[in-house]
Amino acid sequence: MDQQSSRLAAFGLRTGILALILLALCIIGNRFELVHFGLAVRGLAFAALIGLIAALLSAAGLVRTLVSNRRGTRTAIAGLVLGLLVAAPVGQAIIAGSKVPRIHDITTDLDNPPAFSAATIAARGEASNPLDRAAPADLAEQQRAAYPDVDTLTVDRQPGKVYEAALETARDMGWEILASTPETGTIEATATTRVMNFRDDIAIRVTEAGEGAHVDVRSVSRVGESDLGANANRIRTYLHVLRQKLAQD
Repeated sequence: MDQQSSRLAAFGLRTGILALILLALCIIGNRFELVHFGLAVRGLAFAALIGLIAALLSAAGLVRTLVSNRRGTRTAIAGLVLGLLVAAPVGQAIIAGSKVPRIHDITTDLDNPPAFSAATIAARGEASNPLDRAAPADLAEQQRAAYPDVDTLTVDRQPGKVYEAALETARDMGWEILASTPETGTIEATATTRVMNFRDDIAIRVTEAGEGAHVDVRSVSRVGESDLGANANRIRTYLHVLRQKLAQD
């Protein structure tokens, strides 16, 4: 019994290490474009499953070692922590993704979304998602239902000043600026996610609105059917930071 308990804890730790290795391989493979993003994403889900199994095995091993008062407690704790470390972030992303529609093109202006010109096929890649917002057919309705708060920002400031603040905010967000045209009030940029190195394209438009200005933002994922809510969150964060910047001026 004691020997079995020790083996269970050790097996849980080895399973956790396997999950961590698979997680690292998927991240590295996607970052350096060694594997297709779809394969990398499926690999992440599989790594999370293995991590969950490792956590369960380690938890069982921990209970048995404590009951038997034999060696293996530290091994079981290490396996439990390692398994959860792999499973928790991926699992959280999967749960978050299940709560949002499978769309990847989000804009504050559903009737007249900011357009792209600098984000060409050559720059984005031929396999990238299209920018025509043609699919799904009810894209606008799905966005409106899921993200009713993603809307045009109206500010009581001179459009030129707002444009300068909008451009500065985009740079502060760490985005790569592809084009900035003050004459038309447009900005195009690319955001790169930290872990998986996914690239999303962003279009910003500042227009005159009476004595103030409207700011519209559009964020589009290059790959994947669902963005797991990332584009809406990016727009929310950007507009929040922009509001704070304009309030300080």
